Amino acid sequence: MSVAYKLGDLVWAKMKGFSPWPGRVAVPTPELKPLKKATNIQCIYFFGTNNYAWIEEHNIKPYHEHKEQLIKSSKTAAFKEAVAQIEEYIEHPEKFGDLDEHVRNPEEDFDKLKSEGTEEENTSDEKPAEEEAATPEVKKKSSTPKIRLGISKVKSAKRSSSASIKATPRKKAKPLSRSFTDCDLANEKPSMLNHSFSKKSSLLHRPSNILRPETPPLDLENVSETLLEKNIKASQMKFGFLGLGIMGGGIVKNLLNSGHKVLVWNRTGAKCKDFEKVGATIAVTPCDVVEEADITFSCVADPQAAKEMVFGNCGVLHCPSLEGKGYVEMTSIDADTSHDIVEAISGKGGRYLEAQIQGSKTQAEEGTLIILAAGDRTLFDDCQSCFKAMSKNSFYLGSEIGNASKMNSVLQVVGGVSLAALAEGLALADRAGLSQADLLDVLALTLPIFFYLVTN
Repeated sequence: MSVAYKLGDLVWAKMKGFSPWPGRVAVPTPELKPLKKATNIQCIYFFGTNNYAWIEEHNIKPYHEHKEQLIKSSKTAAFKEAVAQIEEYIEHPEKFGDLDEHVRNPEEDFDKLKSEGTEEENTSDEKPAEEEAATPEVKKKSSTPKIRLGISKVKSAKRSSSASIKATPRKKAKPLSRSFTDCDLANEKPSMLNHSFSKKSSLLHRPSNILRPETPPLDLENVSETLLEKNIKASQMKFGFLGLGIMGGGIVKNLLNSGHKVLVWNRTGAKCKDFEKVGATIAVTPCDVVEEADITFSCVADPQAAKEMVFGNCGVLHCPSLEGKGYVEMTSIDADTSHDIVEAISGKGGRYLEAQIQGSKTQAEEGTLIILAAGDRTLFDDCQSCFKAMSKNSFYLGSEIGNASKMNSVLQVVGGVSLAALAEGLALADRAGLSQADLLDVLALTLPIFFYLVTN
């Protein structure tokens, strides 16, 4: 049974990859572009996040009727905050003001700005005329020596310049819409921000002449001695890899050099062509990689990019079925993101393993990373030949999703604190007149963690 939704109705709206979220049927913002060839959709304002999105009506349910059923659909802090906010809106709507205030008539705004500009120009033209009429009187009255005359000229010049500054019309800033972010503000030109730098700050804000050194290209044909010593027997499965960045490029290089069949995808197609020359197969979309490969590895920039690989356009979930397939997430993600991904993968019959990597770009190219894994044990066993090619050791931390992400966070904290301690120690050695090189040698021999920091 279809429900006719009106502006202002409180609803539960579900986006792909997320739990049903409390929202309100709203007027779309100017930045929200209308969907082409889309029918039966509503613009929803989401409480808690203050975002707007187009949602199909079959993914929308009335708030009060389904409250008891959907209020327990998620346990995250953001969801609880959103529920508390919509309940507060129901009791005290006046606190939220007009949620549709972004709907404005652009012609009225233009006429208003035009009338204000003409009024301010008239006032600015009148004030300098009064100032010019007043200045000759000062010069006539002054009968002081030349030195004083110069001082009086400076003073009058200061007064006239200050008066002209006051008379300059100030442009009123446009009210920022809800979807206007700090990133948009950072991209604006200085003239648009109505901000001027002083002489000192302009010297500090000069562009630097130091050029960032170019990253040397990855030598795909050179096989590291470490990889040759491992004597790896490659699995007969077909492996997919999403992301050929700083870490992913070195990992795929070792997989290919150890005899694995690899299907690759990257946002920049030029990188894929280099790997095709050494035996990799190129796929058009992440969905194509998962369909053709038995096990797919994902190693992208951040948690948001990791989610896009699964829930985004032509992502993993666009595959008809994931029965018998494995998905290994190697991106540095948090436990909540990992839970969202495993729910989506397992919901289509796939196996999931989070494999957090510890190491640097050099270690990725040499195949000496450390891998912390959690999730499906059978998938961990199937990946052993790959883990052997890309790392010197892999640890299985249990079947509970999130263990690897939490362990990775703990190690990052320990590494950060140790690095700060090393910096303090080097500064103290310099103050005491000791050789910093000698200190590093001693630390590398006595404390293993400092040996790791020194070598990396």
